[in-house]
Amino acid sequence: MALAKKPVTGMKDILPEEMQIRDYVISVIKDTYRSFGFTPIETPCMENIGNLSSKQGGENEKLIFKVLKRGEKLKLESAQSEADLTDMGLRYDLTLPLARFYSSNANNLPAPFKALQIGNVWRADRPQRGRYRQFTQCDIDILGEASNLAEIELILATTTTLGKLGFKKFEIRINERRILKAMAAYSGFGEEDFDKVCILLDKMDKIGMDGVAEELKKAGFDEAFGEKYLNLFKEVENLDNTKAISAIAEKLEGFLEPEVKENLLTIIDSVEQTKTADFAMVFDPALVRGMGYYTGTIFEIAIPEFGGSCGGGGRYDKMIGNFTGNNVPACGFSIGFERIILLLLEQGYEIPGQMKKTAYLIEKNYPADKLVDVIKKAQEAREQGQQVLVVQMNKNKKFQKEKLAGEGYQDIQEFFNR
Repeated sequence: MALAKKPVTGMKDILPEEMQIRDYVISVIKDTYRSFGFTPIETPCMENIGNLSSKQGGENEKLIFKVLKRGEKLKLESAQSEADLTDMGLRYDLTLPLARFYSSNANNLPAPFKALQIGNVWRADRPQRGRYRQFTQCDIDILGEASNLAEIELILATTTTLGKLGFKKFEIRINERRILKAMAAYSGFGEEDFDKVCILLDKMDKIGMDGVAEELKKAGFDEAFGEKYLNLFKEVENLDNTKAISAIAEKLEGFLEPEVKENLLTIIDSVEQTKTADFAMVFDPALVRGMGYYTGTIFEIAIPEFGGSCGGGGRYDKMIGNFTGNNVPACGFSIGFERIILLLLEQGYEIPGQMKKTAYLIEKNYPADKLVDVIKKAQEAREQGQQVLVVQMNKNKKFQKEKLAGEGYQDIQEFFNR
């Protein structure tokens, strides 16, 4: 059987042009996040299957790449189910591994702990534009900070980064899981229906309000519940952030904790007054975020050029308690790295202040003593901050020079044996 030249479905090879942009973007992300006090950490790419399947990852738990047991532990003949065959899996995000990391190392970490984590994750998802089965996530999280200072810092750090990469006129959409729960309860849905209702609400941007109403009806819910529920969204549809949040809070009195309104308004106002990038904070009561571990504020990046989410996050105050028995306040934000890279490539993004690229083409059989002089010259240029490529001259010199120019080499020098 012939070996496959293409990568497996949903994964991709990264060519040099894209790799340069990826490296640059990661450097901007790291430098910006460090300036906000975040500390880099690293966790393994694999986690115990019990952790990954603990009903905290929402729909992503259906997308785990599971790893077979090895050696004597793998007993195919006696296996009764998939659980008998697997003991580990590739991580589907960086948040659950961070919670395990923190629960294991909290005594050696500052409080609060501001974590920066960049790494690959894997999901057996359906590949589409900007979505792969292996992709890089860039997360920042604040653990041990119960106040909304965590949300404010996370949003400012992320938006500052996007601003440095040239993105403008984007939105940070924000909501609260407690508002979602209160809206469902107010409308007549039972607590046991909350997750199902949220899954259907999450389709709002694709199928519209009428589509959600139809889906609720198909799911067997009382039509009056659905009508009362969707009327809440209609009543705040064209209101600004303050009026919309206040109207929702007033309507949900008795179902919603009073501090939720003030918390959201403080986050939005604080970010708007201190932001450095060109974006808007937008209260979106239909924002759900699919992860089952969110407990409070949730937010999402909406960039017009992409037409979908380019990152998101929220508060997950109960996840660490699943490891330790004691809940720890936690909040995080993940920038949509792959989608950011896709947009930059489509825009023909050029890395600002990129070092000068010079190529030295050496004719075949060039004398050894002269070659040493050329290499010395290259070394001197490198010490001055240039990127210098020393290669042998091809027979088709014209094509070689065109290729080098296409790779960004502004200065191409030739050294002949004469």
